Amino acid sequence: MNTFGKKFTITTFGESHGKAIGCIVDGVPAGLEIDEAFIQSELDRRKPGKSKLETARKEDDKVEILSGTFEGLSTGTPIMMVIYNSNQKSRDYDNVKDLFRPGHADFAYFHKYGIRDYRGGGRSSARETAARVAAGAIAKLMLKTIGITIESGLCEVDGIQAHAHDFTHAKSSLLYALDPEVEALQEAAIMAAKNKHDSVGGVVLTVAKGTPIGLGEPLYYKLDAILAEAMMGINAAKAVEIGDGVASTHLKGSENNDAITPSGFKTNHSGGMLGGISNGDEIVVKTHFKPTPSIFQEQDTVNTHNEAMKFELKGRHDPCVAIRGSIVCEAMMALVLADMTLLNMGKKMEHLQAIYQK
Repeated sequence: MNTFGKKFTITTFGESHGKAIGCIVDGVPAGLEIDEAFIQSELDRRKPGKSKLETARKEDDKVEILSGTFEGLSTGTPIMMVIYNSNQKSRDYDNVKDLFRPGHADFAYFHKYGIRDYRGGGRSSARETAARVAAGAIAKLMLKTIGITIESGLCEVDGIQAHAHDFTHAKSSLLYALDPEVEALQEAAIMAAKNKHDSVGGVVLTVAKGTPIGLGEPLYYKLDAILAEAMMGINAAKAVEIGDGVASTHLKGSENNDAITPSGFKTNHSGGMLGGISNGDEIVVKTHFKPTPSIFQEQDTVNTHNEAMKFELKGRHDPCVAIRGSIVCEAMMALVLADMTLLNMGKKMEHLQAIYQK
């Protein structure tokens, strides 16, 4: 399936080395101001080639809106956006035409479909996430009108953990680092791996502020469950934590419970959700990314005939995918929250009466 969401949906299309990638966003209420400059600025944050810490592939990632808007406003019909690929180097992948790259989706795609686009991974490439960021920007525009904002940054790189979470600093950091005190160490770890033709993993912290109480559907469309699904659906994501996550398993109930006062919760171990429903506190999610599987070292593999082979990768790749993954995490959280706000609108009779009662 290539569609995500129930009310606010996104369907993406395209491949890494195809002519274009893009998305269709449906369910956007009519009358939303579509700030194209903002959408482009989000794509600019994610686009490759901005620094030595990222892949050298340079794409303008200029987005073009083809439908669903009129005079700067959403019309309530599907919004289609396209981003044309302009800097593919498909020849870099000639040596893996009949090989499976360790750590990549090649092996699974080939055995599932009997065919695969070996040029940069085709549909499985993280290039597709540009379309998600474009769609997430529209979701952010909608959420902003009701006071919901989303921020993210790297809280860990190669085991080097942030001790402070400064989202303002992350916006100006080359690696979206949350802690300026350890940023240099994190950058050095990335560069050390790159110089050894290797890669490192990282952890992205994503926080939503201003969320109302009540987002999330009981049992089978819980807010935390869908957020976990959304984050795990990002390329190279291997684990997701809600609130204190794994650390909560080391606590007693008396330590983990968030005491409630007339003015709100004293703590936020839950990550802003109880019973799969938002409780009005900040929504906190950590997404763990594995080291980039594209490394420039000789590796053992097999070819499409299951014969043992050795190969060395060519091409241009991120030494730490978590850097640009930070922006994708924001987009996916925005898409989930936009969907949940629309789903929540009809949960009480007073909501229906406010719209329809004469």
